[in-house]
Amino acid sequence: MLLEVQGLCVNYGHIEAIRDITFGVEEGTVATLIGANGAGKTTTLKTISGLRKVRAGQILFDGKDITQLPPYERVLMGLSQSPEGRGVFPGMTVRENLDMGAFVRKDVKTAAYQQDLDRVYDLFPRLKERQGQAAGSMSGGEQQMLAIGRALMAKPRLVLLDEPSMGLAPKLIQQIFSIISEINAQGTTVLLVEQNAAQALKRAHTAHILETGEIVRSGTGHELAGDDAVKAAYLGGDV
Repeated sequence: MLLEVQGLCVNYGHIEAIRDITFGVEEGTVATLIGANGAGKTTTLKTISGLRKVRAGQILFDGKDITQLPPYERVLMGLSQSPEGRGVFPGMTVRENLDMGAFVRKDVKTAAYQQDLDRVYDLFPRLKERQGQAAGSMSGGEQQMLAIGRALMAKPRLVLLDEPSMGLAPKLIQQIFSIISEINAQGTTVLLVEQNAAQALKRAHTAHILETGEIVRSGTGHELAGDDAVKAAYLGGDV
């Protein structure tokens, strides 16, 4: 198991945001967390990446306890995140944003670095076209591509994607999810947080439903997509 979350509890002050959640992500797979706003999905990703403190529980990455490690050490181990809301550096160019994603790497002038940059440009040709453009002047869809590309420049074994389809047009949503499948096919494990449950479940090997900070259902993406209760609650009765 590449990632193991065991009995995780996280608070915002006196409010419990996550209560005793346990799940794992197998290497080479796509796992997804789905749920309504306020269910605890983003908090879970922030805690895994080291941006929220753990009140109780444990996080293991490749068998190593990372519960108390600072975020940059988790990145060095092979864990990176594309945050909710994209979070690009608006005054920097596309290329500068991608270079920032590789900030912890020590091979920036090597062929391996160029190979990873070319991989991002192959996945997102628009970024190559606009590599000298200020990130803040791009469309929402282009900024989402940049946020994912920046996360990939850390050369992660596991990439955390937080609401990559938020605010995008339907055509772009399809494109983003196809690229997520391609990223996984190239060997990167993916943990995906999404409100677009239909698209997420189609691509997920495993899926977990979060409600008010607790995992209430787990299974394969196919199983949950075919469950009548899940359809009614998250899929509008149809996949």
